[in-house]
Amino acid sequence: MRILLAHDYYRSGAPSGEDAVFRNERALLESNRVEVIAFERFNDDIDDSTLGKRLQLALDTAWSKRAYDEVSAVVRKYRPSLAHFHNTFPLISPSAYAACQDHGVPVVQTLHNYRLICSGGLLMRNGRPCEDCVGKSLVPALRHRCYRGSLPATGAVAWMLASNRWRGVYRTLVNRYIALTSFAAARLIAGGLPERRIEVKPNFLPNAPEPGFGDGKYAVYVGRLSQEKGVLTLLEAWQHVDGLPLKLLGDGPLRQELQERAKRSALAVEFMGFRPRKDVLDIVRRAELQVIPSECYEGFPMVVLEAYACGTPVVASRIGSLDEIVVEGDSGIKFDPGDPVDLVRKLNELRADPLRLRAMRAKARALFDEKYRADKNYSRLVEIYDDARHDFDAIRRERQ
Repeated sequence: MRILLAHDYYRSGAPSGEDAVFRNERALLESNRVEVIAFERFNDDIDDSTLGKRLQLALDTAWSKRAYDEVSAVVRKYRPSLAHFHNTFPLISPSAYAACQDHGVPVVQTLHNYRLICSGGLLMRNGRPCEDCVGKSLVPALRHRCYRGSLPATGAVAWMLASNRWRGVYRTLVNRYIALTSFAAARLIAGGLPERRIEVKPNFLPNAPEPGFGDGKYAVYVGRLSQEKGVLTLLEAWQHVDGLPLKLLGDGPLRQELQERAKRSALAVEFMGFRPRKDVLDIVRRAELQVIPSECYEGFPMVVLEAYACGTPVVASRIGSLDEIVVEGDSGIKFDPGDPVDLVRKLNELRADPLRLRAMRAKARALFDEKYRADKNYSRLVEIYDDARHDFDAIRRERQ
């Protein structure tokens, strides 16, 4: 099997988990003796230094002739059996789907976010979930300037979505979409993507660590320190949590405010910043529990998989995909998003029952082994590739 695997990397100053998932999936395919032809573009290469270049970028975001020609050349040279796209925004564009279809190659698209139904990509506005445009007009996105707070930038994304909807690109040029959770699939279907072409496949974690013992006597948060991640709620809750220090791993725009709040209230909170992955896993393995207080629709946070692999129970917001990924009473517990009182109550209940907490450690690792190992993920991916090829062949027979 020969796969064309395509991805547009985010800017190095704003790295994304999507980049890591792309690399993981490439390594997964290659480790299973699949020949991978990588088509990679890098947003660091974008030149938007003049108005003319910004206008051209906006047009190319919707449909790039250059990307069409480049992908066509790769397809003609290597004749892949299938093309699998991860991020196409903004340099690759939906024109790459057409390049593959025009040369007889089925197309799979992993949907790491909600870019095809939301100009902001996250179904979020002002740090809270927003579905104003789902299955409806994109006018609210323009009114609220949902992409980077800019009307021209939002207009470019809205034009990409609207023009490709009119062309039927999202309905006809992709043979299978991969959603990371059933929750995400439901929102994408509500936004207009074809239900029969959406498959659910979660992320996976390569090189899983050995589970830990949770003997560190602390809780941990791993992620961006920003409003939508619920870190303000987390710190408010920690004013009422006794005897459990909190380690915060990561950085973000709220770090200084959070540090000032923690100092002012004399909270047992340690800000550890970014750490190498090995250090992060060691800290998570020793944590009693990991808190994920997000107040937005997450995709499929890798921090959940890392916690499960480490055998660390998760205390998460009952929202979006997190409500699906965290199994109440087995791999963790859930609280009402944005509610520090409920978070404190759930934490205290869990910590008051050490036997239950210990049992959760084993269950979290068992869930990881059952659903999120690399070999499980590869089997599911091959199934989706087969479905995409069958769909492509059926369409081609209908047109003959």
